[in-house]
Amino acid sequence: MLGEIRGLNEECGVFGIWGHDAAAHLSYYGLHALQHRGQEGAGIVATDGEFLKAVKGEGLVNEVFNEEKLKSAKGNAAIAHVRYTTAGGGGIDNVQPLLFRSSTGTLAIAHNGNLVNANHLKGHLERSGSIFHSTSDTEVVVHLIKKSKKPRFLEQVKEALSLLKGAFSILILSKDRMLVARDRNGLRPLSIGKLGDSWVVASETNAFDLIGAEYVRDVEPGELLIISDKGIEEDRFAAMEKRSMCAMEYIYFARPDSNIDQINIHMARKRMGKQLAKEIGHIEADVVTGVPDSSISAAIGFAEESGIPYELGLIKNRYTGRTFIQPTQELRERGVKMKLSPVVQVVKGKRVVMVDDSIVRGTTSRRIVRMLKEAGAKEVHVVISSPPLANPCFYGIDISSDEELIATGRTVDEICAEIGADTLTFLSPNGLVEAIGRPFEDETRGLCLACFTGNYPTEIFPDTVLPHEKELIR
Repeated sequence: MLGEIRGLNEECGVFGIWGHDAAAHLSYYGLHALQHRGQEGAGIVATDGEFLKAVKGEGLVNEVFNEEKLKSAKGNAAIAHVRYTTAGGGGIDNVQPLLFRSSTGTLAIAHNGNLVNANHLKGHLERSGSIFHSTSDTEVVVHLIKKSKKPRFLEQVKEALSLLKGAFSILILSKDRMLVARDRNGLRPLSIGKLGDSWVVASETNAFDLIGAEYVRDVEPGELLIISDKGIEEDRFAAMEKRSMCAMEYIYFARPDSNIDQINIHMARKRMGKQLAKEIGHIEADVVTGVPDSSISAAIGFAEESGIPYELGLIKNRYTGRTFIQPTQELRERGVKMKLSPVVQVVKGKRVVMVDDSIVRGTTSRRIVRMLKEAGAKEVHVVISSPPLANPCFYGIDISSDEELIATGRTVDEICAEIGADTLTFLSPNGLVEAIGRPFEDETRGLCLACFTGNYPTEIFPDTVLPHEKELIR
């Protein structure tokens, strides 16, 4: 479903390159490939071996950068970031990469994910004299590095990373090296590739495709890579714990042309649709349609398995702004119609299967069902290619309160009535795991299903949650 309407958003995406004269320009293209992961701000920090130069701003990638700004970021190495505002709040101070200058050297840091113990660590650091310039939990990492008593910079970084809990893919850039780290559970994706003699790192592999780089492998959970003019060195800051890639990456966040752990996102979503059709069995319907864009793959799979023809019953308008000022209910309804339109000739007089990837608050589902019926659909059967989202996420997805979730405390029949559908079916957790098909042996095959099951793969600190949510984690 449309994340900008629905409010389901992933926090950010990171990109890095070492050993290329056009580092800043290639980072710009890499961020374009990752734009879906964050639309609030973007930044690039490059190094020429002596100095670090930052260029960043609020807005989309093509709004923030121009040729003059990219040329000013000289150097053969860079890290870059696109941001969606969740835990740290908005504002230019929170746009990454964050750049820090001190008597012991200059470094920049970019982070995708959310630290569940950020407030705990920040309180400890402030009591010991640290002063924070942003509200982003990313800044905590730099203060931990600076507070470390270890004699060498690499040891300081490893100690700092070992104190972090939660989800993080982190890039750290200094004048002579780039450090790459992924949390010990592997909650967020991070891959490494090659472009000629240059090393490239990105949240998603589609960024490699855009710049012509070749995928090498995924960064392992708990791994620390040191990239410099000497090449790449493999190290660790922690042992890998229970592998727990966020299932929503496969369901919604990642682009269809990306691969995570060598599993193509489009094919995984198509299998989700097929599995959903198998679990439903027979359904009396005339046409299958998907809610653009992330549900199209699942809709195609559902249509193939069920034998019901697939049609473009809903069209996304790609030329509207990112946000709407909607002071009244009538204007909010009009805003949805500006984003999404039914194809009347496809749905009129038909029994429609509407495939979507998830239901969060239910408001947009209700509006789309109503829109299809106003366009003449006889029946609307809503099928969801994931289980009910009934639990908050603390790892960087913007569903941090159970009060926001329609599935919390409601049955499927009650949700169906809320959104005005004729029937409603969700994919089972086991069906989701089978459809994704990750090649691991534990009971979830290396997936975090916490937003569906309430089983969190890490400790959740009390200061991470709102007071009414504490019962969820006891």
